[in-house]
Amino acid sequence: MHELPEGYTLSCAGLEDIPALISLDRAASKLFEPTGLLGPEALDSHVPADILEQEIPLSNVIVCRNQQGWPVGFALARPRADGLYLDQISVHPDHGRQGLGRALVLEVLEEARRRRMPHVTLSTFRDLPWNGPFYHRMGFRELSRRKYSPYMIEIETAQRDIMDVSKRCFMRYKIKRLRRAGQKKEKSS
Repeated sequence: MHELPEGYTLSCAGLEDIPALISLDRAASKLFEPTGLLGPEALDSHVPADILEQEIPLSNVIVCRNQQGWPVGFALARPRADGLYLDQISVHPDHGRQGLGRALVLEVLEEARRRRMPHVTLSTFRDLPWNGPFYHRMGFRELSRRKYSPYMIEIETAQRDIMDVSKRCFMRYKIKRLRRAGQKKEKSS
């Protein structure tokens, strides 16, 4: 388990968590209000309940709980193309700046490793401190547009109506495979 402040835990979400996840997702989106990067529709949006209902049973939603067991953050990551795509990460502002977002991202990276996926990809604002620079510090690297997968173009097209996509980028974290003891490193030809 990744280092969390005392009393916080990470686990897979349950269907009963959906109302709390929607509420905290809405609260987290309010952090973007003063930036002017999101339109009113995006500021009021959240991960739809039907998506959560579909993804929770597949163990694609990780939740961070506080000392009372209430969800205060979550990550939604699901398979796309040949990797894991981090669709959404939200931490309630009352619980922000404690390392909960970082712990959620690390758990998503670990989940990709468990699923033997080669990378985790996400879409984020390039320059916003708690977006692009945060992910860069964690080891994510910006993808050039020529490396975009078809699903990335679809995401960008869908985002165009509610935000300035010129300020966004896709980033990828390559999962390093751990070799077993005694296994030789393959030479590339």
